[in-house]
Amino acid sequence: MTGKSKENYNKNYINYVDSFDPPTQHVKTCIRAFLVGGFICSIGQFFRFMLEYAGLEGDILAGTVSAMLIFFGCLLTGLGVYDRIGKHAGAGSIVPITGFANSVCSPAVEFKTEGFVYGMAAKMFIVAGPIIVFGVSAGAAVGLIYWLMAL
Repeated sequence: MTGKSKENYNKNYINYVDSFDPPTQHVKTCIRAFLVGGFICSIGQFFRFMLEYAGLEGDILAGTVSAMLIFFGCLLTGLGVYDRIGKHAGAGSIVPITGFANSVCSPAVEFKTEGFVYGMAAKMFIVAGPIIVFGVSAGAAVGLIYWLMAL
C-alpha cells in the first residue's frame, strides 16, 4: 500500500467506526453533570450547616463534612448506586470528593473475590494511587519551597 492509499484506508475505517457511534449531546451532558455535581455539593453544604448548628467549627467542621461525604460515597459505591449515578451524570459525579471515594472503593468491591490482600487491598489504589502520590509529592514540594522562602 502506498502512503496515500493507506491514509485513505485509515480515514474510511474511522468513518465506518464513527457511523456506529451515536452523536454526543454535549449540552445535555454538561447540564446533567452540572446539576448532579451541584446536588452533591449541596448535600455537603447541608451537612456543613447541620454540623455548624451542632457546634462544630473551623477545621474540625471541614474534616467532618469531608469524612461524611467520603463515607456516603463509599456506601453508595458498595450498594451499586454510585455507578448508576455516574452513568447518567458523567463528570458531575466524579469531580466532588465522593467521586474520589468511588475511585478507591470500586476496585476494592470488584476484586474482593481475589482475597483480602491480593484482591481488595492491592487493587484498592489502582485508580486513586497516582492521585494520592502526586498530591503528597506536590504538597511536600510546595511546603519545602515555602519553608525555604521563609528562611
